Amino acid sequence: MGAQLRVYKRRIRSVSATKKITKAMEMIAASRVVKAQRKVAASTPYATELTRAVTAVGTGSNTRHPLTTEAENPARAAVLLLTSDRGLAGAFNSNAIKAAEQLTERLEREGRQVDTYIVGRRGVAHYNFRERKVAESFTGFTDEPSYADAKKVAAPLIEAIEKETADGGVDELHIVYTEFVSMMTQTALDARLLPLRLEEVAEEAVPKGEILPLYDFEPSAEDVLDALLPRYVESRIYNALLQSAASKHAATRRAMKSATDNAGELINTLSRLANAARQAEITQEISEIVGGASALADATAGSDR
Repeated sequence: MGAQLRVYKRRIRSVSATKKITKAMEMIAASRVVKAQRKVAASTPYATELTRAVTAVGTGSNTRHPLTTEAENPARAAVLLLTSDRGLAGAFNSNAIKAAEQLTERLEREGRQVDTYIVGRRGVAHYNFRERKVAESFTGFTDEPSYADAKKVAAPLIEAIEKETADGGVDELHIVYTEFVSMMTQTALDARLLPLRLEEVAEEAVPKGEILPLYDFEPSAEDVLDALLPRYVESRIYNALLQSAASKHAATRRAMKSATDNAGELINTLSRLANAARQAEITQEISEIVGGASALADATAGSDR
């Protein structure tokens, strides 16, 4: 019985140590998600206004440009998947990977060859384990992405969209990321970055009833679009990276809170079992003492007779 009690005590110490770790990780994630939310809120207006500018140029000119013109028969597409470098975030990475795989299957059914670009070690490990080809990967900055990181990610994608498909370029650029809705809700989304669907973007970027202003483009609309293309892609990727980071921290906080609560329940269960084992041990010792005293009393009474 004493051995069983020692087992329970050892497990209680182990679970208590784990509970301290998960509680600390929960508090760290809670502090980081607040900072990430602020960055998302700060970057969104810039991305929105840049999208408005691109929409104005696209709708105000007849220039054919990769930013606004769809290929007649698109043959290749690039998919950028945003995951995290670290785990312990519940279903955060698996949901994003699942959305990317569903998007890839849909594009392949439509006859497009898909080049996959991945941000985050979790996504890279998933594809490498299954021996799936990855065009390029980026790691090491998913917790706190900067605009420089977004530029690094955007560079090969912009290069691919500017190339002809015969030279290894792509006709479309899609992104899969996790949108931060609230502390309890994060949704894996896929969106097409290029070419722009001007009608849909105009509805999102321009409030109802507002008319886009008229612009004169100098030196030309094509040159303006050439200048806006990298800025647009970089800003959208940066905003998606920030959304993904905020979502990851929120998912980590929720997962660690659940782990902390489960550890507390397990400690309570083990404590009850340990108390029961200790009570049984005490009862057994009392029974042995009483039995020994009774035997001694009987032996003494027998000797007196």
